[in-house]
Amino acid sequence: MRLFPLIAVCALAGCMSTPDAQVSKSYPDPTAGGLALPAMQTFGPVARSATSRPNGEIAQDFLDLEFQLESGRTLPVLSRFEGPITVALTGAVPASAPAEMSKLINRFRNEAGLNIGYSAPGQDASITIEFLPRAQMQRVVPLAACFVAPRVRSFAEFKASHRGGAADWTSVTERTHAAIFVPADTSPQEIRDCLNEETAQAMGPLNDLYRLPDSVFNDDNFNSVLTGFDMLMLRLHYAPQLHSGMTKAQVAAYLPGLLAQMNPAGNVSGARAARPTPRAWEAAVEGAFSPRSSAATRQSDSAKMVSIAKAQGLTDARLAFSYYADGRSLATKDPAQAVQLLNAANRVYAGIPGAQVHMAHVDMQLAAIALAAGEPDQAIAYADRSIPVARQAENAALLATLMLVKAEALEALGDAAQARALRLDSLGWARYGFGAEAQVQARQAEIATLAARGRRG
Repeated sequence: MRLFPLIAVCALAGCMSTPDAQVSKSYPDPTAGGLALPAMQTFGPVARSATSRPNGEIAQDFLDLEFQLESGRTLPVLSRFEGPITVALTGAVPASAPAEMSKLINRFRNEAGLNIGYSAPGQDASITIEFLPRAQMQRVVPLAACFVAPRVRSFAEFKASHRGGAADWTSVTERTHAAIFVPADTSPQEIRDCLNEETAQAMGPLNDLYRLPDSVFNDDNFNSVLTGFDMLMLRLHYAPQLHSGMTKAQVAAYLPGLLAQMNPAGNVSGARAARPTPRAWEAAVEGAFSPRSSAATRQSDSAKMVSIAKAQGLTDARLAFSYYADGRSLATKDPAQAVQLLNAANRVYAGIPGAQVHMAHVDMQLAAIALAAGEPDQAIAYADRSIPVARQAENAALLATLMLVKAEALEALGDAAQARALRLDSLGWARYGFGAEAQVQARQAEIATLAARGRRG
């Protein structure tokens, strides 16, 4: 299940409030003079590098992803589709969804070696992807941005089976059909992200692990599209030596040989046993990033994330994420302390292979703080460091935000022409990342307000 994007909720400058009046076109408007907004930008094929972590770690990751649910419940056996997998899009299918799904199917075929394609007209699909209004989904599963359920083919079937307990993954031995539910009224990027994560989970691992830096199977949502690690998980899941109904011990016996063959770069020493993620830390994450939390709750719970991570001896991505959350929550209340915490997050992430996009999100926060502090040169430095990373990660929302921050910083330095050109270029990515024009304008206004604060000193 994909939660609401944790890094997108009040992500900029510590959930700074932006009154409705500030969403007017009082900020520099690149579309003034009757020009229309630029066409929406989209990403072409981007190469995904394989994971560089030791196979001993990856084997434990695979077992934890395969034999446990996000709720903590244990899955008794491996389950998968046995045979070709077919997909169908139904409901109020957004204009961007078919192209995104076709691109994803090609990736599954080429990178994970899966036998997957669209179902024929009139044929029941293995995986039905139904698009429906977000409000309709939220009435049943309030915190899910999108989700997958077994043994159903429609949202109506899910509601009926949900009440009866039939849509329970712990009782599934072999997957025959499943349904994914995605909001039709959201941004193209969120639609793509839902298709990536939920289709992968409909076919493969069902769990999410906060310790994984190089995967979408992680509720920090830093990775937007399936990574090389994720494709390796799917290749393992559908290895011919494995089959539905195998126990954890039976699967574990095959993993060393399979990984040695599939991921020869991981045949190195140095694998570290993973510490379990404390339930109290996960609860603090929910409070720190929930759109329903107050500013005080976000600050309290993000500080709690740091204290729990340190007390439990976590030194990996979970500690870095804790520093990020705490720094983000303090960005307007105590910018100096926020910068220290965000820099601490970057120091941890810098030692973790595959965490470049995580650092780009930290840099976005640092750039926003620098802009609000009247330090445009520093804001540009952070943006320049992370714009290529955001592009490589195919995160248009992050890319557009970094470009807008840089544009405001250029404006503050007196380079109005370059600022206007960059701002206009950012809007094509913003349309993909944020969707509705009102959302694009709100993000512009938020960043313009930070720049105005910096000019006031």
